[in-house]
Amino acid sequence: MDYDKILILDFGGQYSQLIARRVREFNVYSIIKAHNISIEEINEIDPAAVIFSGGPDSVTAAGAPGVNQGVFELGIPILGICYGMQLMAQLLEGGHVEKAAHGEYGKAQLELFTQKTLFDGVEANSQVWMSHGDHVEKLPDGFEVIAKTELTETAAMADFERNFYGVQFHPEVNHTIHGKIILHNFLFKITKAKATWNMADYINEEVDKIRNQVGKGKVICGLSGGVDSAVASAIVHKAIGDQLTCIFVDHGLLRKGEATQVKRTFAEEFNIPLVYVDARERFLKRLKGVSDPENKRKIIGDEFIRVFEEEADKLEDVRYLVQGTIYSDVIESGGTEKAATIKSHHNVGGLPDDMNLELVEPLHFLFKDEVRKIGEVLGLPDDIVWRQPFPGPGLAIRIIGDIDKKKLDILREADAIIQEEIKEAGLYREIWQSFAVLPDLRSVGVMGDERTYGYPIILRAVNSDDAMTADWARLPYELMQSISNRIVNKVGEVNRVVYDITSKPPGTIEWE
Repeated sequence: MDYDKILILDFGGQYSQLIARRVREFNVYSIIKAHNISIEEINEIDPAAVIFSGGPDSVTAAGAPGVNQGVFELGIPILGICYGMQLMAQLLEGGHVEKAAHGEYGKAQLELFTQKTLFDGVEANSQVWMSHGDHVEKLPDGFEVIAKTELTETAAMADFERNFYGVQFHPEVNHTIHGKIILHNFLFKITKAKATWNMADYINEEVDKIRNQVGKGKVICGLSGGVDSAVASAIVHKAIGDQLTCIFVDHGLLRKGEATQVKRTFAEEFNIPLVYVDARERFLKRLKGVSDPENKRKIIGDEFIRVFEEEADKLEDVRYLVQGTIYSDVIESGGTEKAATIKSHHNVGGLPDDMNLELVEPLHFLFKDEVRKIGEVLGLPDDIVWRQPFPGPGLAIRIIGDIDKKKLDILREADAIIQEEIKEAGLYREIWQSFAVLPDLRSVGVMGDERTYGYPIILRAVNSDDAMTADWARLPYELMQSISNRIVNKVGEVNRVVYDITSKPPGTIEWE
């Protein structure tokens, strides 16, 4: 399929992913690469335009990330955002950047000097989102100022002849009121990109790639029950049929009914060869007495690999391993030079090198919302496609302290009630994650005429776009009351429910 590509060069900006997502929302394909990519690699990608991301550095500092100067000679449009704009000013002839007398952070009012091209359809005065300590002191040759704010004389600049544009603010964030219009203008009025990229085309391309990569070889996939591994295995099965065998390791840390659902969906509805491994007792034995959250994660990851390897060894001539790695996994795990490693993902280098299997990663360049769209196109059930994010270690990191079967049963029942109530209220798809946490403490209560000494359940519900930041969900009081009443009345040894109203930051979404 012939479609236009937008190349985003990453300078370590916290919103680089968001830029890529915004572009794809317009049905234009985007790809993020490290800022120091070679001109040869750029030519292989053959982008219709380039976007320079923001970044935490100062372009005036020694060793600040730069870009191959040849990018300016490609004859294609370039949009610099924040650091990206300052880098353009610093690298292009005649431009100069200095530390600003006053930094500009948060909301600002943008005043336009022109409403053509990049700002077509944008109000003459509107709110934008700033985050910078440097400013463009002198424009590069051929540029003119096209917008300012109270504190920044050059809030946007343009070289209309070369189609080079720079904005000091972040159009990709919602706080910039007309940000989507600005990006739309860059894509379609300036770049003249074609909005031809869609999920059906992506699936067909991946099917062809998988067939070419695998040939007649045998492939295995580790199913977790989550949407990523489910969609990845469904695409691979569409490509090669029964050459794929899925291995589902039930570690006993799943939510209520999930193991049954996975077996029913893949083995019965989709007829994908499935090996089900009941390893619940094995995992519990290794986790006995372990309370440190990092130790829990390591033990679960290690044991999963051992079980998976044992089952894989029982299959003959397996040469390929499917992983549900998605784009945010790659980037969060340090996928570009300047990107900080936020967390090590199980799907990114989590399996041992000596497995000697070649990876098949059909979701490698997709974000979570795009994975869900593909799941719908492939006909996967809503319960899998719209399943809220669930951590690899499962309920183990939602039990504070050591783990045993009794605590797991308590948490599983409480969590099931929360899911049922959230769905009944019609909020399940609106909320990023909603779940129960079982802390390592008890409190006094009274039920009937008797004193109780039971566990509290912590209700956690957050809204987020990408899990990088999150805000606690403002659940209706009636819903919280219903959740509390059902949990306290139906889950043994629980005598109170509390609600976590901490955002991320300073907290995290999970408790461990």
